[in-house]
Amino acid sequence: MFWPMLAIALGFLGLAVLGVLAVKVFLEVQRLGRQVARTTERITRAAEELEEAATDLARTRETLR
Repeated sequence: MFWPMLAIALGFLGLAVLGVLAVKVFLEVQRLGRQVARTTERITRAAEELEEAATDLARTRETLR
């Protein structure tokens, strides 16, 4: 009777460990998602600034002609 009880206990323990690891992975994926969102916003802002600078440069070049 000892071995079946031990097997059941170890099975539950294994499931608990997998549950904890799943929660850790979930939290890290959320953190990564927030970082990706912030980086995307920064890239978008930089692209807008670059486009504005290129437009200003084109206007400057036209006035110099």
